[in-house]
Amino acid sequence: MGFDFYVELWFDCCMKVILLKDVRGVGQKHEIKVVADGYAVNFLFPHKAAEPATEEKVRKILDAQKAHVVELQKADEQLTNKVMMLKGKKVTIAVKATEKGGLFKAIVAKEVAKAILAEHSIEIPEALIHLKTNIKTVGEHAADVTSKTAKIELAIVVVAQ
Repeated sequence: MGFDFYVELWFDCCMKVILLKDVRGVGQKHEIKVVADGYAVNFLFPHKAAEPATEEKVRKILDAQKAHVVELQKADEQLTNKVMMLKGKKVTIAVKATEKGGLFKAIVAKEVAKAILAEHSIEIPEALIHLKTNIKTVGEHAADVTSKTAKIELAIVVVAQ
């Protein structure tokens, strides 16, 4: 008995299913998996965790996945365009400060994102804003704003209120 016999025997006792929800040790929602017949019939189907993978359903899943990839690419392009629109621009943030120029509270990426939206009407997620140093003083500072394909340096001017 060769290896091919065992592979053929294994596939005879298994079936393809489409997972309807995440199943630990098997896979995530909308994945197509090969599982044992008994596991599918006795556990996955009764718990509505999977359905049989027919050609039509598999085609629908693959089409939906392709559409999702295209949608993600469009979102990435839009985000890159927004980041590039900030190239060479400054953002001013007014905060309470001491007489010597120290801030009562450090400025974080969330505040920089709000300032970008207020000054330039560009919405940038705070996860894309990386401060080079902790901003704890009045003056000009720098931050990197990055997307998957673009990276710019943004000048942040902190002034006392």
